[in-house]
Amino acid sequence: MASPCARGAGVALVAAASGRTDVRRQSVTHQRRPSLALTSRRRKTVRSRGLSVAVGAAEDGDSDRVSVGGSQKWTRVMLKVSGEALAGKGGFGIDPEVVHKIAREVAEAAMAGVQVAVVVGGGNFFRGAQHEGKGLDRASADYMGMLATVMNAINLQAAVETNGVQTRVMTAFSMQEVAEPYIRRRAIRHLEKGRVVIFGAGTGNPFFTTDTGAALRAAEINAQVVLKATMVDGVYDSDPRTNPAAKLYESLTYETVQRLGLGVMDLTAITLCQENDIPIVVFNLNKEGNIVSALRGNKIGTCVSSDVEKFKRTNGGGSKGEDSGKSGQPKKGEQSV
Repeated sequence: MASPCARGAGVALVAAASGRTDVRRQSVTHQRRPSLALTSRRRKTVRSRGLSVAVGAAEDGDSDRVSVGGSQKWTRVMLKVSGEALAGKGGFGIDPEVVHKIAREVAEAAMAGVQVAVVVGGGNFFRGAQHEGKGLDRASADYMGMLATVMNAINLQAAVETNGVQTRVMTAFSMQEVAEPYIRRRAIRHLEKGRVVIFGAGTGNPFFTTDTGAALRAAEINAQVVLKATMVDGVYDSDPRTNPAAKLYESLTYETVQRLGLGVMDLTAITLCQENDIPIVVFNLNKEGNIVSALRGNKIGTCVSSDVEKFKRTNGGGSKGEDSGKSGQPKKGEQSV
């Protein structure tokens, strides 16, 4: 039988061993905690890396990039890009330079905190209304046009992601291998997480234009404005190609657009925006920095709204009112939208 001293020594050894084990556990725990914090910091660094690059380029005087910075008027916007704009000067297919320019400005706006949703047209590949009666009924032709918009959406998605911003393509009908099906709440959640969301396939129904699709999605996701990027500076009172004295409007009401028959969007899209009190800004896509300027609520192009004073934009001169938008003589080749 062991003596009391031996038993005491044994207890001491066990206690010492237990103490070393506790110390080791505490040491391991202590080592793990900083690694988690470091991982968190790394994640934040990776997420902000794209914005840091953009800000750095602006500070270095890179005139090619436009810094959003400051307080922008809009926080969630719907950008409508026509298929013809993506074609560039070629008139058909996709011009990589045009797509890159659009993607760069969209990415910079998203990095600055603007939630950007995009609807793209498909006229650079196929326009359903123009092929009706040529061996195709209107519904079939429109479905082919919807597929063209999906091709443009996938191309724009890749271009935006090369600028460091996560992008999701959502289509009005199921194409699970290439895009997510459109679900309103999921689309809003993507936007809240800072992702750019590109809507393809229009409304998913024939006989509706992509302009109507943009107005519909804007109302669904509670966008504050529809920005329509076109090939001209805005809305004119007549065709400037035939009328050198054509006037460019800065502000219009929905009623004026409908009364004068100005081609801003089709009437279905105009009605949707009017009923949901969503302003429409028509501007020239070809001018560098115009997308960012439109996102900040600057006086660019033509703003169509229910109340000119309510949606008054900043910067630039000019008096108030619908007919205050004189901008001098339009450039040669420009036309009414």
